[in-house]
Amino acid sequence: MTPAASATAPGEIAQAFVGARLAARALPGFPGVMPATLAEAYAVQDAALALFPDQIAGWKVGRVPPDLQARLGNERVAGPTFLGALRTPAAGKTVALPAIAGGFAAVEAEFVYRLGSDAPAGKTDWTVDEALAIVAALHVGIEFAGSPLQAINDLGSTAVASDFGNNAALVVGPEIPGWRDRADASLTVETFIDGVRVGSGTAASVPGGPAPALAFLLGHCASRGLPLKAGLYVTTGAATGIHEIMAGQTARVSFGEFGEILCVAEIARPAARQGDDHDDRG
Repeated sequence: MTPAASATAPGEIAQAFVGARLAARALPGFPGVMPATLAEAYAVQDAALALFPDQIAGWKVGRVPPDLQARLGNERVAGPTFLGALRTPAAGKTVALPAIAGGFAAVEAEFVYRLGSDAPAGKTDWTVDEALAIVAALHVGIEFAGSPLQAINDLGSTAVASDFGNNAALVVGPEIPGWRDRADASLTVETFIDGVRVGSGTAASVPGGPAPALAFLLGHCASRGLPLKAGLYVTTGAATGIHEIMAGQTARVSFGEFGEILCVAEIARPAARQGDDHDDRG
């Protein structure tokens, strides 16, 4: 059997992931033959975007593991975050984040750009300076990584890209004043799970810092016919690591002088039954 004959159609994989997300139902394994390349994985993601009943509010950028970068031809992987999963809580308010029982859930401390203007639709190559020129603000934040597939990270970046980049929610905290004049290493962060410190870092902990991640994403999205628009948020990489969390556990991410973000993981409910009890968009 040839590789082409054994492949699973992107729409079939997308339907399985989207259906599981909306039903808050775990998947026992990757739903089909896993894409061999990032291009094949993004074809699944594109099909899933067409099926998912929400609009894009931002994008996440993650790292391809070093041992996969040469084979996959990229250092980064991207996925969308949706308006219904965007949270902008008031200071001191705990945000409830939905974890699919039997799936994957993790907290990642992030530095988050908010775009101030639209990117040109046809521009697929960006320098760091060009990317930063369309940024309105830099915020502190949390990417709540999540998927119906518990082993998603173990399976590698093509699995991650297939399922919205393993993204479940975005929590956007305060702006960082004067961020353009600050060194990445001066932006510090610590992550705590149930009160236990599990990681620390700075904006410089992301290889190259946040700005190259934004430049990558601008070109990547334009090449897919999805140029970034004003108002979208872009997370730039896990500054303290990927910290798995279970329903009932709490997380606190402290950004020092820029405040902290508090959240609690809860069991996800099917989309049709989700109400507004924890709508903290602000």
